[in-house]
Amino acid sequence: MINNTITSPKGFLASGISCGIKTSGKKDIALLCCPAGAVAAGVFTTNKIVSAAVEAAKAHLKSRIIEAVIVNSGNANTCTGKKGLEDASKMCQAVADFIDCRPEQVLVASTGIIGRKLPMDKILPGISAAAQELSNDPVGGFDFASAIMTTDTVEKQAVKRFKLGNKTVTISGTVKGAGMIAPNMATTICVLTTDANISKPMLKKALKESIGNSLNKLTVDGHQSTNDTAFLLSSCMAGNTPIKSAGRDYEKFSRGLFEICYDLAEQMALDAEGATRVFKVLITGAANQAQAQKAARAVADYDLVKCAIHGGDPNWGRIICAVGSCGVKINPEKLTCKLDNITVFRNGAPCKFDTKKASAVISKPFHTITVGLGVGKAEDFCLGCDLSKEYVTINADYHT
Repeated sequence: MINNTITSPKGFLASGISCGIKTSGKKDIALLCCPAGAVAAGVFTTNKIVSAAVEAAKAHLKSRIIEAVIVNSGNANTCTGKKGLEDASKMCQAVADFIDCRPEQVLVASTGIIGRKLPMDKILPGISAAAQELSNDPVGGFDFASAIMTTDTVEKQAVKRFKLGNKTVTISGTVKGAGMIAPNMATTICVLTTDANISKPMLKKALKESIGNSLNKLTVDGHQSTNDTAFLLSSCMAGNTPIKSAGRDYEKFSRGLFEICYDLAEQMALDAEGATRVFKVLITGAANQAQAQKAARAVADYDLVKCAIHGGDPNWGRIICAVGSCGVKINPEKLTCKLDNITVFRNGAPCKFDTKKASAVISKPFHTITVGLGVGKAEDFCLGCDLSKEYVTINADYHT
């Protein structure tokens, strides 16, 4: 069996089990270990309210070597005060005891319902059970991916193998997230592994760039979680010449990491809460990249656009409205809009187009909306999804 999970790079073991946090009985404890030690980097939510797990993980990332990642789903451990911090520390200590390392060499993440204290009477035995199930085969990696899920309907995984010199390097990742996805230098819960021999500073640089150009370009509902976390761990066991600075090997590694992250972002969009369609908003002709990104996100987040796409309605007026109201510089006389290759608005005026063909375009599982602002040369994009009745149903029932 080909291993396309987070245990595919050399040096990693993983597991996922159910300890009873979720009343459904589904897996809710995920454990990843690198027995030989890994260099690690992370990015997090910029929400001012954060999980105790985020606070603990930020502190532990200062360690030179990381040996494990412990994740629980079903409970966010957010707004839980001093007890929440104590419980996050206990989770790290429990893992450290089983794999014989220091607790600060363990990273922790939590996801789920906000405002409830962790059921430590279930989690601590769960960590023990997960430690005993650790393996480097596809089953362990798949179980890890399953155990970090909340409202997701499918596991999301990606892997890439390529050569650095004459050595094969592997990058793999898994992510959970189907709602509250509008991150800034982070995304829900994402765990990435690699065996590339790379220094911690360059690993951190690659992660920040890759997340920023992929997962950070995804919005489901315009809301950011309190728990957004992305980790990248490298066992450095591939045997390639160490990557210590920018250059050809770093660029190749960074490109591979970006492709993994972009793949995961598309999988998240396809599995967004209640989503039936995914779309890409490409903004061109902007004054600068920041304005291009602002306009792209404004369209992708605009509820009326999302509803129109769900209904297969090529309502370009809502797209133009979203761009015009978001505060970026535009030239109304040069403003254009296309749905895939169908131009529906050109130089500030509507075009004649086949409504049925346009409707067929936006009814596809994936299409691109291109808007030209007519003021510069900068461009950027954002991934979004339609807004369905199912989204309302899921989020109305989530807490109870």
